[in-house]
Amino acid sequence: MPALSTGPGNDTGLYELLAALPSQLQSHVVRQEDRTFLRDMFGEKSLHSLMKIHEKLQHYEKQCPSPVLHTAASLANDLAEELQSKPMNSETGELLKLLSRPHVKSLLSVHDTVAQKSYDPELPPLPDDIDDDEDSVKIIRLVKNKEPLGATIKRDENTGAVVVARIMKGGAADRSGLIHVGDELREVNGIPVEDKKPEEIIHILAQSQGAITFKIIPGINEDTSSKEPKMCVKTLFDYDPNEDKAIPCKEAGLPFKKGDVLQIMSQDDATWWQAKLEGDANPRAGLIPSKHFQERRLALRRPVTLVHPQRSSNRRLSGLRRSFRLSRKDRQTNKSMYECQKSEQYDMADVPTYEEVTPYRRQSSDKYRLVVLVGPVGVGLNELKRKLLVSDPQHYSVTVPHTTRPKRSQESDGVEYHFISKHLFETDIQNNKFIEYGEYKGNYYGTSLDSIRSVLMKNKVCLLDVQSHTIKHLRTSEFKPFVIFVKPPPIERLRETRKNGKVISSKDDKDSAKSFTEEDFQEMISAAQMMENQHGHLFEKVIVNDDLVTAFNEMKTVLKKLEVETHWVPVSWMHS
Repeated sequence: MPALSTGPGNDTGLYELLAALPSQLQSHVVRQEDRTFLRDMFGEKSLHSLMKIHEKLQHYEKQCPSPVLHTAASLANDLAEELQSKPMNSETGELLKLLSRPHVKSLLSVHDTVAQKSYDPELPPLPDDIDDDEDSVKIIRLVKNKEPLGATIKRDENTGAVVVARIMKGGAADRSGLIHVGDELREVNGIPVEDKKPEEIIHILAQSQGAITFKIIPGINEDTSSKEPKMCVKTLFDYDPNEDKAIPCKEAGLPFKKGDVLQIMSQDDATWWQAKLEGDANPRAGLIPSKHFQERRLALRRPVTLVHPQRSSNRRLSGLRRSFRLSRKDRQTNKSMYECQKSEQYDMADVPTYEEVTPYRRQSSDKYRLVVLVGPVGVGLNELKRKLLVSDPQHYSVTVPHTTRPKRSQESDGVEYHFISKHLFETDIQNNKFIEYGEYKGNYYGTSLDSIRSVLMKNKVCLLDVQSHTIKHLRTSEFKPFVIFVKPPPIERLRETRKNGKVISSKDDKDSAKSFTEEDFQEMISAAQMMENQHGHLFEKVIVNDDLVTAFNEMKTVLKKLEVETHWVPVSWMHS
């Protein structure tokens, strides 16, 4: 931007420079509303008048002479005595004669009197009979464009006065430093507001543009500055303030989508926090429901009885580990249950609102994060996992499951399975050593926590596919799981792309592969929707498996970024 000179020889006034600023900034300001704001602010007539007064005062201050010293008469007497003790010549005699003249002495005396006197204006003293309780009135003028003022108001239940309820961090009111919580509002642009409802006052403010004048009575000055450290949260639900009937001011609300990271600016209000999107250049905060308030609201909306699909009366098996899925017929004839190490009732108890997070970037000395794959039966998890393993077998690996079935002749213990006794398997169940387990045709199958650790200890990325309700029990500082939800495309696309596909019932019964049916497609879509509804807040990435190659490439790119880029993870993972 070209410099605007205010040096000697330039007669441009400061108010003229202010008027020229918007055009000078034109190429540096991107948003049109910011340009309009600058033009209105610097073009304000009252601001120009103030600048003119400022220049006049500056001019007076520069031209006003100031005394070199305050004791000129005393200095003249000392000089005369010093000269009398020196050898006399014509110049010395003339100077002594000059200093002894009465009018010179009087001039120096007057100079000292003027130099020692202060000519600054003095305000009259306050009257003795002033009422200590008398309200002091403050006139405030703020420049506003399309940006909200960033303050909410309410009517005091005890006094009936209209007071400032909160100041939004980073908003126009906060940046001015002139309006505070508790200030009583008397007038807006000369309009008395004592008899108006807060909604009417907000309407007046919303319609006002440019300079707005407030007449307020300051509240009790208390240091309400927040001493809270910076806190960031990941949002676990979508929020639109325009649809929230409880928010005190919809215009002050901050909309967000599930998965956004917010910086919490203030928690002074137990019901409404102030926050802004992390990384957003706009300093203005917005209102969001507090964690406690949102949890309470969501808990009240939930049905009293929560029935997990795997707890239904026919007790059909949703599936074992995906490597040995059961067909629909198998699920109807087998009465086994699919379990995780804790009950699903516990998994459903928490209400998803916000999770405190912190930036995390894997160091070369850290173990790789556990990669958890989730998706409905038939969506293509096994295919994606196999392609990843084949693409880099030295980098990716999978767990070796445990089973109680007898080892076959071509199998090796610890390769296809860990073969253990039924008694030992049941003992490990009691000791919570399995993240998932189930029973199929009279034999137990399961994935142990130690099998996950074994892969990670080899400095490999562990690919683990589990039921969605199991994710929560893997979310520990040890595993730091990154959850990818593989989602089916719309049912029309499923019919088109899976018409020649096969469903493999189980790993132990590969000959049972069957073609997809319409019921399979419907169940896949339904299961995916249920997973998203119940556990979608735990998904880090959603990949739609419309085309296997495209989905694989997307997954590989995501996993590469996971190893080298910074991600937001729960604070608890870093402090454990």
